[in-house]
Amino acid sequence: MMGLYFELQYAIARTFMTKIISLTSILDDIYDAYGSYEELEIFTKAIHKWDINCIDQLPDYMKLWYSKTLKVYKDMEDLMSKEGKPYRVQYAIEAAKWFHGNYISTKEEYMPIALLSCGYLQLAIASFVGMEDGITKETFNWAANEPKIIRASNIICRLMSDIAGHNVEQERGHVSSAVECYMKQYGVSMQEAYDELNKQINEAWKDINEEFLKPTAAPTSALIRILNLAKVIDLLYKGEDAYTQVGDSAKTSIT
Repeated sequence: MMGLYFELQYAIARTFMTKIISLTSILDDIYDAYGSYEELEIFTKAIHKWDINCIDQLPDYMKLWYSKTLKVYKDMEDLMSKEGKPYRVQYAIEAAKWFHGNYISTKEEYMPIALLSCGYLQLAIASFVGMEDGITKETFNWAANEPKIIRASNIICRLMSDIAGHNVEQERGHVSSAVECYMKQYGVSMQEAYDELNKQINEAWKDINEEFLKPTAAPTSALIRILNLAKVIDLLYKGEDAYTQVGDSAKTSIT
């Protein structure tokens, strides 16, 4: 979490985001590896309702995640309420409700859902919750409308993850990735798909740089959180899936 916030004043934000990222990682596994289609339909509806009364409808392994998640957000909402900023957690909850995946066949159709399912928008909005007073309702509204810097960071997250995990994910029969979609849609080789997607990643980094070069509707401290999330993704997925396999790049970066 130090990659996202290293500043001392963000202790509350770091604690909250550590919990959110851990829960998001488990959620990703529930959707990708554990849940049946029928279970996930019920689970998704429960997330949209965001109501502890829904818990009895869920399988046992989903109940634990659901109860812990609602508690983490409720605890943070109570804390923010004492500071007169409960709206911040409401924005984070709405972003969390959007976070679930699906299967789409072509790259153009795949990407809007895939960008949502990687959870980047949810994490970006949640990262603002515990920050200073300069982060206002306008900042959350700006982020919720997915400005260029968030879209670019989202692309980096999705495409780097898809490239790094492509071979392993296909071996285990995972749903389509951007690599598979591009190969099938354009009839190209795996390496050609990698090359094209890496070009798109480079363009996304240029978009991030551009957003720092002109005035925006968001404070610089908010832009830095979005940039730092992208830098963490770059560390974890450059040349390997160091998030799933906990590779050398992750181990050597922890000091």
